[in-house]
Amino acid sequence: MTTVSLRHARVRYGPVEALHGVTLAAAGPGLTVLLGRNGSGRSTALRALAGTVPLSGGAVVWDGTDVTRVPPYERARRGMCLVPERQAVFGSLTVRENLHLVAPDHGTALDAYPQLRPLLERRAGTLSGGEQRMLALSRALLARARVVLVDEPAQGMSPAVAARTYELLAALRACVVIAEQRLPPALRDRPALVYELRRGTVVFAGETGELTR
Repeated sequence: MTTVSLRHARVRYGPVEALHGVTLAAAGPGLTVLLGRNGSGRSTALRALAGTVPLSGGAVVWDGTDVTRVPPYERARRGMCLVPERQAVFGSLTVRENLHLVAPDHGTALDAYPQLRPLLERRAGTLSGGEQRMLALSRALLARARVVLVDEPAQGMSPAVAARTYELLAALRACVVIAEQRLPPALRDRPALVYELRRGTVVFAGETGELTR
């Protein structure tokens, strides 16, 4: 089992504090969902776990080890993968090149998202928003990471592709943490740990069943 957590985490953007002592934990294999409106701190919490924003207080703990001062590239080497909401692919490279950077044999990613097959020679920057999300998630699937952090995974996707995306994430043998504005319909009947953030604090922690009742 893999666990990753924030412990009394604080993050500041200049004079503004975005996380006010947030404590949350995710375990895998399994799915954890961070809910909240824009400005709630859900995306910041993901970035704090990945190390792409520094903490001004508190700690990030991964499998019992404090990794607060471990840089993001080293966390990636150890098996942590972040798929941010924006700029998640290399726009100047083709779809094939984006996939090849992660794994020369990228057939499994194309099995997951066959819509990418006819786009392999297109530059990623020319794809639609939904197509770029599919490419970014394909890279995450190929990485075989132990911790997968995804900000709004289904943004720009059709309902059918979005449902497929949540199935893929839920099936990963990894600790998967996703950030969403609201609980997606595809996850309402799935076992998952849910945290709701509001203005940088956790206001709910529990299972999906508790949230939907």
